Amino acid sequence: MSDPSAPLNLTHHFLIAMPGLEDASSYFSRSVVYLCEHNERGALGLVINKPMDINLDGLLQKVDLTLGRQDLSGAPVFHGGPLQPERGFVLHDAMRPDSAAEGEAGSPYASTMQIAAGGLEMTTSKDVLEALSHGAGPRRVLVTLGYASWGGGQLESELAENSWLTVQADPQVIFDAPVPERYDRALALLGGLQAWMLSSEAGHA
Repeated sequence: MSDPSAPLNLTHHFLIAMPGLEDASSYFSRSVVYLCEHNERGALGLVINKPMDINLDGLLQKVDLTLGRQDLSGAPVFHGGPLQPERGFVLHDAMRPDSAAEGEAGSPYASTMQIAAGGLEMTTSKDVLEALSHGAGPRRVLVTLGYASWGGGQLESELAENSWLTVQADPQVIFDAPVPERYDRALALLGGLQAWMLSSEAGHA
């Protein structure tokens, strides 16, 4: 059994916005946030279902690069959150550098966060975009501008206020599900829950 006194750790989980967030923050209305990190100091996540008007081809052109991956041509760039909207964040499959020994951890990129238990990484350095321009890079990527963050205890308070549902993340929802379906697909991970079943009022059966 898990220790009830242990701090909540929702790393590699989805936060799924409850209807009440539509009133409090239209930014997070019907959003799905992937939590890259969550500990006693706070949480950091990326919204995975709010596409921008720019795609990956256009983003690379802004930094004088040309996308070299046909499989990613036309891929949307997402509003990752309200903080640092001018900064890029790349969520991707874990990368093991060619020079690493079997079983050795590491990333070929300069600034990468390894996401515990998720098999994913989040890179903020330009070298991952350069890899994509050369036809290389991670197999699956999701690129955002901006991120979402919570201070210590803030996310726990929002959960107590019934602002979010949480469920262990499924990378297929992040990388493969059609964008308009991601909210409903994330909900379905909660035993087939559907949006019409949600109430904006906190309650107990």
